[in-house]
Amino acid sequence: MEKIKQVIENKDTKVKPIWVMRQAGRYLPEFREIRSKNQDFIELCLNETLVPEITLQPLKRFDLDAAIIFSDILMLHYGLGQSVKFKKDFGPMLGDINDVDLNNVTEKGFIKSLEPVYASMSNLSKSLEGSDKSLIGFVGAPWTILIYMLNRQSPKKKLSEDLNNIDKKKLLSKIVTKYLKIHIREQVRSGATVIQIFDSWAGLANKEDIKSIIYNCSADLVEFTKSLGVPVICFPREIIDYKEYVSEINPSVICIDYKVDPKQIEKEINIPVQGGLDPKFLLSNKESLKKEAKRYLDIFKNHPYIFNLGHGILPSTDPEMMDYLVKIVKDF
Repeated sequence: MEKIKQVIENKDTKVKPIWVMRQAGRYLPEFREIRSKNQDFIELCLNETLVPEITLQPLKRFDLDAAIIFSDILMLHYGLGQSVKFKKDFGPMLGDINDVDLNNVTEKGFIKSLEPVYASMSNLSKSLEGSDKSLIGFVGAPWTILIYMLNRQSPKKKLSEDLNNIDKKKLLSKIVTKYLKIHIREQVRSGATVIQIFDSWAGLANKEDIKSIIYNCSADLVEFTKSLGVPVICFPREIIDYKEYVSEINPSVICIDYKVDPKQIEKEINIPVQGGLDPKFLLSNKESLKKEAKRYLDIFKNHPYIFNLGHGILPSTDPEMMDYLVKIVKDF
């Protein structure tokens, strides 16, 4: 049985599996080599040969308990016909959603545009067959998808006035949720055994957005994913109230960011927990990393827990530190 499913389904507290957000990525020299020859990020995500290779790179180096497909939450926008480009040292740049006739988007056309992603997932599923490793598929949560759709770039850069248009947000959230369900379904059909929903910008939502979009749409998405027979991990980064979120959304696992108090989470939340470690500890020294990693392991010693970071691993991380972290968790 997959170790992650032991934690999720059996509420096993003896096993502490580990995987890391963005584990296949820029901190690995073997990834940087591939990336240097493949400048178009979206095209790379659609490469059926390279995606499985990149996805499995960290599992060849480290004793991790899951592979997460090398992809991006913005593949949803690509599938809907919104232009998506990545500019070096800036991040994603999206086209104007008003230029896209969303009424003309069909399920068949959407699936066809993302078919290489599902083919990669299927190849990965075959590669991991018979192992105890989970294969994680993922999507962005409706709120975060809307942020990028309307803002057209990271909200760290600026915020669009469109994000104040309640009617527009509600209308688009229905379309987004429909196609997120299709994207999840196709990933599961292709072999994903766990789904993670990333709400990277949950911390930007006001009370009205939390209720009308985050709670309503994400709860719908979680219920749908569970109906497919796979567990769902939710990561509402910097959400105001994790306890209320869990109550409203009912995920299989709640993933926490590094700004929240893990002791409070352990006390207030009775479902399996994932994550929490600040990625910056991987940039420090081994002593500091071990102390902080063991703090999380001790807090969640008697709680179903999947070890992870409280955000993605940083590009400047030394792979040796990652290896050291994995060994700390495995030796606990």
